[in-house]
Amino acid sequence: MTGKLTNAQIAWRAAQDIHDGAYVNLGIGFPEMVARFQPKGRQAIFHTENGILGFGEAPAPGQEDWDLINAGKKAVTLKPGTAFFHHADSFAMVRGGHLDVAILGAYQVAQTGDLANWSTGPKGVPAVGGAMDLVHGAKRVAVITDHVTKDGKPKLLDRCTLPLTGVACVTRVYTSLAVVDIVDGRFVLREKLPSLSFEELQSLTGAPLHLDGGVADLTCPEV
Repeated sequence: MTGKLTNAQIAWRAAQDIHDGAYVNLGIGFPEMVARFQPKGRQAIFHTENGILGFGEAPAPGQEDWDLINAGKKAVTLKPGTAFFHHADSFAMVRGGHLDVAILGAYQVAQTGDLANWSTGPKGVPAVGGAMDLVHGAKRVAVITDHVTKDGKPKLLDRCTLPLTGVACVTRVYTSLAVVDIVDGRFVLREKLPSLSFEELQSLTGAPLHLDGGVADLTCPEV
């Protein structure tokens, strides 16, 4: 498929909706990219499950301190006020509702807000990890993902077919083609690429897309 957003552009778009001072957990891998695109004048406070709050950007190559890593085993830097704590306390923050936003990747998202973002199959992982806590502990859960799989199958579905990470937990999905909210068990289209018609987008989505007012153009800078 041509004419879709890059991963960096999807991450940029998701970052625009994070308010100043928000406590944010970014999922391992692609979602970590969101931290690079905080809007000017806003500063999120990033949390990681292994027990750091308020850490900074990745260090320059060769300057890593491998005692300072996030949950994805990537090196981070310290900022004034960075806090360290036991991972049990970190999960107490998650389960206690102290995170404003969790942004995760996905294999599948259902129109009901169900999320499947882990698998024990080929190239899978041993278990769901902290995602199951995050999706029900954070005040808002968003997903960033390509709109379709590598072989062109929809990732936004009427029902997930893979093991669930959480039920009715996702409220917004940022894809390579659109921004979609989940409202009352339905996909509500908020933004789409201007080059893509509604009918074309619907053909790439595995559940009905609903309209609630106008649909804005999904435009992102080159990043």
